[in-house]
Amino acid sequence: MSELFDAVDALLASRAVLPPPDERRRLRRAHGLTIDEVATALKVRRATVSGWESGKTEPRPPERDAYARLLDKLAELYPADAVEVAAPAPDAAMPATFTAAPDPAEAQALSTGSASEAAPLTANENPQTTSAPVAAAPADAPRPGRTTRTSTSRRPGAKKAVPAGTPAGGTDLRFENGPLAVVDVEEGRVVAYCTGGLVLDVPAKSIPALVDWTLREAKLGAPKLAGPGKDADPLLVLTEAALERYGLPVTLTEEEKHAGRIPEGHKVIKQLARAEWKLTKRGFGPWARIYRPATGSERACVQLCIPSWNALDTRHWGGAGQMAPAELARVLGVYASRVMTPRGSTAVTGLELMTALHPPTRASEPDADGKRHSEHNPGSLGKDAIDPLNWPPCEVPDGHPALKDLPRFHVRGPAEKLFEEAYDWARPMTDAECALRHLVGIDVNMAFAAGANGLNVGLGEATRVKAPVFDPKLPGSWLVDLSHVDLSRVKVAKDKWVELDGSLLPSPFTPKGERPEGPAWYATPTVAYAVELGYEVRPLEAWVRYDNGRYLDGWYNRLRDAYLATMADLGVDADLAPADFLAAMDGYKARDPELAIVVSAIKATVKGGLGKLRERPRGEGWRPGEPWRALSRPTWRPDIRAAVISRTRINLHRKIVKHAAFTGQYPVAIMSDCVVYAANGPSPLDFLPYRDGKPLPGGFKLGINPGLVKHEGTQSVLWGEEVRERFNAPELNLARYIKDGTVTDVDSGE
Repeated sequence: MSELFDAVDALLASRAVLPPPDERRRLRRAHGLTIDEVATALKVRRATVSGWESGKTEPRPPERDAYARLLDKLAELYPADAVEVAAPAPDAAMPATFTAAPDPAEAQALSTGSASEAAPLTANENPQTTSAPVAAAPADAPRPGRTTRTSTSRRPGAKKAVPAGTPAGGTDLRFENGPLAVVDVEEGRVVAYCTGGLVLDVPAKSIPALVDWTLREAKLGAPKLAGPGKDADPLLVLTEAALERYGLPVTLTEEEKHAGRIPEGHKVIKQLARAEWKLTKRGFGPWARIYRPATGSERACVQLCIPSWNALDTRHWGGAGQMAPAELARVLGVYASRVMTPRGSTAVTGLELMTALHPPTRASEPDADGKRHSEHNPGSLGKDAIDPLNWPPCEVPDGHPALKDLPRFHVRGPAEKLFEEAYDWARPMTDAECALRHLVGIDVNMAFAAGANGLNVGLGEATRVKAPVFDPKLPGSWLVDLSHVDLSRVKVAKDKWVELDGSLLPSPFTPKGERPEGPAWYATPTVAYAVELGYEVRPLEAWVRYDNGRYLDGWYNRLRDAYLATMADLGVDADLAPADFLAAMDGYKARDPELAIVVSAIKATVKGGLGKLRERPRGEGWRPGEPWRALSRPTWRPDIRAAVISRTRINLHRKIVKHAAFTGQYPVAIMSDCVVYAANGPSPLDFLPYRDGKPLPGGFKLGINPGLVKHEGTQSVLWGEEVRERFNAPELNLARYIKDGTVTDVDSGE
């Protein structure tokens, strides 16, 4: 009989009555629950609950019965007619309401403003006078959505919603629907998937109307990140269905891809012009910005992201461009909440994050008439780019206007050109190393971000100094001979010299690890390391920057926190023991592929942002000796990029020297932030000198924090010898291939 009862219960559960999707959402919010909390309780994915609340999918047994039980209990606590108010009209002021306290992870949402990938905005077309910074956006506060009513019910202990303009940490009702939305078409209706599972109906029937709706009704965007900055613009991601609905091509032609935009005569661009909307110099491309010139502190600007036009580079965003709208909103929403709302490629976003954290201008103190004026913001790079002709010749790339007087085919050597780059070094294995079984690669986490942390960099123009006394605290470029530094005898601590086999170590002063042969230009961290190793330095000349500061500290902190929070969500915490850390890293991407994409994007934001500091010409008829667009940015700063790379390379060499001095082990190959050692076992723990769980002070340490190392990959020593023999390359850089062992061609060094 009990089996019959069970069968009857199963039938009832399969037909459990559920309220409409809008009511499901209302009940959850009334009790202050987040989508994540419901998903965890029911043991389903976040996107599944989002689908139930949007009406896109319906729950099935056994989850359906549990979900129905939850909703029934909530309906008893929060009857539909208990406390309701009419939703405000689009332009009406939002009435004060009570909301449940937002989930802490979702309440961090910070994003930022303006960016130009290759074409900086001119002063008269920029929708804001300073960079648009970043924002915190709550994901699950009660908000007007598809319904025409908004509940003000709340659970015990819930907090009051805070009006716009409240202190940091409160909910800004101007942006209560989050920083971005993915616009799609479902069953003939246009809908916008927001962060936190919210889905909004979109009444707009054209792109100009969509922009108007976004600014007037959608409540998208994010508050500023820094005090002097500006609020971030809302981001709309257009799916292929949305492109078709609004008269835009689903894909670009080859000609349009090359131009990076659709033609100026396209009907949608004409629609925008008739509605008095403008486009930036980038035009209507994969990352389009539509705006009207700012009036006072008010501005009107919307950013578009079009994945099918390759806005989301698969190298950094994986398959995000092919995701369903709800999943894509989640991926971009997590990135926006922890880094900033994407403003273009990850490189552009990384650069814009620097500006958002240090806006170029601020309001002055009131003058005699009580008026405030725009003035330079201390600690920033300012609003004006350095005149191309004022750059030190040693710091600029070939073809720069500062080098226009050089002969056309002149090749600059180390004494003429600052060449601070990441390592690409390898050596033949010794007989003793060939007798070992494994080659183990370790990789430094967020190496370049760690190199930026605490680094003093120049903020303004450089001053030329002849025969200077070296100052390790003064950012700049130094012409000095470091060929006398002998790695066979170096200091590893104060007054502690050690003997090493210098032939097995790369030089810390060149990317290829070759010992310098005479005077060369170096950034401050490289010269300081020569002094640290116990050797005297006598610079012949220098370009130094007396106006300096730790410009990248906030940038590092934000990206570090984003990386650590996302890795923790993937089950890799910062306080794990070495063995537990290695186990947690094994297959971490498969635990949540969407969050794994966010990790990839965060890493790309670091490297791409630093790369943008020395952006090269991008076609458009440029000729050597002429300025290119990037030079008009205050953030075109190759000296800062060089300093970060210098410090990153030196940080790695310091650990290598400490390790060699303590263990007698030397690296076989180094590629950027990956180091390969020969070992008897396949794990980093088979050669890293841990004692009672503690690493070698100043050496390599396993962990997820930036600057610590993880396991990159293991191959056999026989594999290493075989591929070098196959390509007849005794110094083939094995670090490049250690991850999966696949070698497709001779190492070109590119």
